[in-house]
Amino acid sequence: MERLDKILANTGRWSRKEVRELVRAGRVTVDGQVAPAPDGKYDPKSRFAVDGQEVSGEPMVYLMLHKPAGLVSATEDPRQPTVLELLPEHLRRVGLFPAGRLDKDTEGLLLLTNDGPLAHRLLSPRHHVDKVYFVRVEGRLEAGDVAAFARGMTLGDGLVCMPAGLELLEEPDCALVTLREGKYHQIKRMLACRGKPVRYLKRLSMGPLTLDPVLERGQWRYLTADEVALLDGNRGR
Repeated sequence: MERLDKILANTGRWSRKEVRELVRAGRVTVDGQVAPAPDGKYDPKSRFAVDGQEVSGEPMVYLMLHKPAGLVSATEDPRQPTVLELLPEHLRRVGLFPAGRLDKDTEGLLLLTNDGPLAHRLLSPRHHVDKVYFVRVEGRLEAGDVAAFARGMTLGDGLVCMPAGLELLEEPDCALVTLREGKYHQIKRMLACRGKPVRYLKRLSMGPLTLDPVLERGQWRYLTADEVALLDGNRGR
């Protein structure tokens, strides 16, 4: 059993002061009943809602970010701005980190969470979580490139890349790339090996999670309960 203000503050959405104000305004319910006081103690597995919208009391936070170019996927960096600087201050205090990094000049879907076990499952090669990217290159992509990706590639520096998908699009310099691993600069290195340097790269999806088209570059939102359940196969079953 924990205090209500602590449970809701641990979600990262509000400070404890803000939670107390919400409770006093009658905007918080627990198991369908209006919470009478912010210091009341409850099981974190109870059904919490704020303004009628259900909120998980579990102390885990899951955010979808549309990463813009120019930011590094790190929790801190002494020389460069990080993706966490796009978040409000209260969310920087709950231990969030990027689950699967994107290069500084790469855009697109980035999951930020403080759920280490979930991040490990998403990033572990043995779980084969597909990641799909839109890519634009210098030159023209051809059937030979598709075949090379499908076979798997050994790069000039000895890096062995697993078979990957390369789906040609209508524009001859554009394609969708599907990876099941995430080695350093992998897509750029694979395409450079084919003589077609990458001009633009954007991650569109990661496993069942797809970048929300409503999110502009630099914007973020909380994952829905359904999205979290899809990411963690043990939930929602």
